[in-house]
Amino acid sequence: MTTSRLQKTLRGLARIARNPWLLNHVLAADETSWRQRVLVHTSRGMSAEGLPVVPLAKFLSPADHTVRPFAFRDGGSLPTDLLLLRALARRAPACRYFEIGTWRGESAANVAEVAASVHTLNLSGEEMRTMGLSERYIELHGFFSRPLANVTHLHGNSATFQLAPLGHFDVVFIDGDHHYESVRRDTQRVFEHLVGPNTVVVWHDASQQPGKPRWEVLAGILDGLPAASGHLVQVENTLCALYSPVALATSPPDLFADPAPSFEVTIRLNA
Repeated sequence: MTTSRLQKTLRGLARIARNPWLLNHVLAADETSWRQRVLVHTSRGMSAEGLPVVPLAKFLSPADHTVRPFAFRDGGSLPTDLLLLRALARRAPACRYFEIGTWRGESAANVAEVAASVHTLNLSGEEMRTMGLSERYIELHGFFSRPLANVTHLHGNSATFQLAPLGHFDVVFIDGDHHYESVRRDTQRVFEHLVGPNTVVVWHDASQQPGKPRWEVLAGILDGLPAASGHLVQVENTLCALYSPVALATSPPDLFADPAPSFEVTIRLNA
């Protein structure tokens, strides 16, 4: 970086420090940039409102009505995200499930109830320590999934971990680092090594809220996907984007559509 550019950068940071509201303009400009990058993928059905939408109900059976465990804690998934994963695993006989990003093990534990085997990959404790993360945070990884016999906990960086020996999976869930380059790389590596002809892939946090795209994540997904692969959609009422090897009936995204269907939620405390 030249001295002039460095001085401009430092002056800009100083202005933001004095006027924190200026950060909103920086973030808005960044969102606009990612959105423009995504919109070149018109062959994927992208529009200014996001991906084509598939109803969550498309994947559910009468058996898909309960999510457990669910912690109601920071950094977790929506109940509908976990319901989607369970439903997808239930649809695949003797399902083999793989995920990037373990955190408390909620997604792995939910899927483990209906899948034959679950593999969950996360940074090792040592790698997290080198990042300055607290021991308590590290200890919480796999809280729900560690006791489960059909869950295999893998430790390593998804950028370098040897995926090929694991073979193909029926369902893959990508929920690691959500910055563009990490999403792009994880997507590319998953499709190179883990995706077979019938594999369904799900990305978490492809939306900020249901119906509101997270453009940086979508850019990473779209740039990481093989050129001639199946169909990419947003699953309604979730934060998830989904790759299907077969075509699905879709509708245009509409943030202000009627809230139908609605859901009934029962909360039961598991002490």
